[in-house]
Amino acid sequence: MSSSAPYNSAARPGASPSDAEAVWAVITGMYEAYAAGDRVAIDARLDPEATIWDSAADGLLLGKGDLDRLRDARPAAGGGPVETGLDAYEPVVDVFGDMALLRYWLRVDFAAAPDGGVLRPELVRNSVVLRRGADGDWRIVHLHEDVRQPGGVPEPGA
Repeated sequence: MSSSAPYNSAARPGASPSDAEAVWAVITGMYEAYAAGDRVAIDARLDPEATIWDSAADGLLLGKGDLDRLRDARPAAGGGPVETGLDAYEPVVDVFGDMALLRYWLRVDFAAAPDGGVLRPELVRNSVVLRRGADGDWRIVHLHEDVRQPGGVPEPGA
C-alpha cells in the first residue's frame, strides 16, 4: 500500500509551511502505519481521548477504548474486498496556535474481485482536529470520516 506524496498544498493563513508539513505528516504516517498493520504507531498519532466519527460506526467513538472495541469487531482479513492502496491527497491546513484543522481526501483502492471484475475505489473526505503537545508533536484529537463513494463493489458498467 502507498500513502500520499509529501505535503504539497499551500498552508492557509495562520499555518506556517513547517506546521502544515508536520500536521500532514501525522496523517500520512498514520496511513503508512495502517498499511503495515502497526496499531501502536497509529495510536501514537492519536490523543488517547480522541473522538472519531468512523465510517464503520454509527455512533461517535469516545477515546481509545471505543476505537479498540470497533477494531476488534471488524471482520478478519479475507472476509471481503482486499485493499491494495491508500492515497491521502488535497490537504488544506489551518493552524490556530496549538490547534490545527486539516481537511483532505482519502482514496482506498481494491484488488480485482474473485471473478476478475474491477472494484470501485472508496472515496472519503476527512476533517481532522490536531493539538500540539508540550513536546511539540501534533496529535489527533478529533477525526471525522465521510464516505462519498463506497468502495469494494463492482464498478458500474464494468
